[in-house]
Amino acid sequence: MKLANQYIPALKYGAKVLPSEIANFGMATFGNVYWVDADNGADTNAGDTAATAFKTITKAMAIATTNNNDVIMLSANGAHVQTAMLTVAKNRLHFVGTGLRDSAVGMGARTKITMEDTVVAADLAVMTNTGAGNTFSNIKFDSGTTLGTSLYGVCEGGEYAVYNNCEIVKHSLLTTTGAADLVANGDSTQYVNCYIGTTGYTGNTGAIIRANVLFTQALAGVGLIARDNVFSGCILGKRCGNAANRFVYWAAATDIERLCIFDNCVFYNVKDGTAPGACISSGAALTGGSVLCVNPSFINATKLATGDASIFVTGAATGATAGLATQAA
Repeated sequence: MKLANQYIPALKYGAKVLPSEIANFGMATFGNVYWVDADNGADTNAGDTAATAFKTITKAMAIATTNNNDVIMLSANGAHVQTAMLTVAKNRLHFVGTGLRDSAVGMGARTKITMEDTVVAADLAVMTNTGAGNTFSNIKFDSGTTLGTSLYGVCEGGEYAVYNNCEIVKHSLLTTTGAADLVANGDSTQYVNCYIGTTGYTGNTGAIIRANVLFTQALAGVGLIARDNVFSGCILGKRCGNAANRFVYWAAATDIERLCIFDNCVFYNVKDGTAPGACISSGAALTGGSVLCVNPSFINATKLATGDASIFVTGAATGATAGLATQAA
């Protein structure tokens, strides 16, 4: 996916960008462009240039028109701090972090959407997407909330969403069973060059499953079910504290339908972490779907997957240890 500054050489924070100028970005054709600057903006502004930017994403989403391919440009200076979960229910909105960084892998995206404190039980994550055709580029989603019901970094439950060059992390509740960085409940969702999880915190202690990616059809308020999900060139990072830890998990046989592909993804447990028994496991083999790992790589884990007949691997080698990184001679 091309990034904006490959098409707009003069793109600078502060310039007015017309929809026609970013048509080749693969995002906007007829929609409007709105700017959000958490440090210098004001929700009483017009929002149509960086100089007249809104202060909050909530305001931009309220102004944007569903199904109009409107673009929301997010400043890459201070964090866009949320006091409540962002709920993206409109369709065909495109959120673009202006710290563009060509060819990055999500890690350390300068545009940050964070949530540290909430007392609202329904605030499951820093963002929940239930709209159709929404895209997110060059953004770090980071939840540090310790509320016991706010278990996730991002909850994806829409249709045809694309996350490109994003970082998704829940850096709190690391020892809480069932918490996860990403809930993947979307229909036909693509995650491209994303970094999911973190190697920066010691956690996942105890015999718990606290996954980077959790598939769970039964999660109320988070849209659909994982169908035709594709993870391309993603890194899943972890510092495991127990062999029971997992990178990817689902509990029920109906949590994934049709296909789910991990294409050239890396499952990375840091050297001082405890090796998990498997990178991918489940509570039940899928009855209506399969998971395919294409050229996977993993480090400091015992094997790629448990003995689940719905998990497949292809590449230079096949079998449970396919993709296991070995020390160079």
